[in-house]
Amino acid sequence: MERFNRLLRVMTRTLIDLRKAIRGLVEMSQTLDSMYISIQNGLVPQVWENVAYPSLKPLMSWFNDLRLRCEFMRNWLLNGQPICFWISGFFFPQGFLTGTLQTHSRKYRIEIDHISFGFKVLKQTHDEIKEHPKVQISLLFFITF
Repeated sequence: MERFNRLLRVMTRTLIDLRKAIRGLVEMSQTLDSMYISIQNGLVPQVWENVAYPSLKPLMSWFNDLRLRCEFMRNWLLNGQPICFWISGFFFPQGFLTGTLQTHSRKYRIEIDHISFGFKVLKQTHDEIKEHPKVQISLLFFITF
């Protein structure tokens, strides 16, 4: 969440600065000029890419994706642990997976080197899953392509 908040702060600050530069209230720096051109061309500005998760999407798709990622995180924060996790929606999925293994390792006092993930492909979409799975680790992940 901290990384998403940092990205949103950078976006807010640079958009405010760009608006001021367009109005002639501040000098149009090279960064702001590059950002303006990127937005006109439907590309994610480099200044945002520098603090964002890796993505090759054009600006509109990238922004919609960011909105969905933030919504997922917000729902988790306000409503507690979700039934399933949008694994590709994380800023750094590897960190989440490692943290999950560490939590399980501590809870059941098992060496982390002796546990791993197993996967089962389900026919349901994430919206159709209504309860936690009946497995030792009560986490479900979904991946979007």
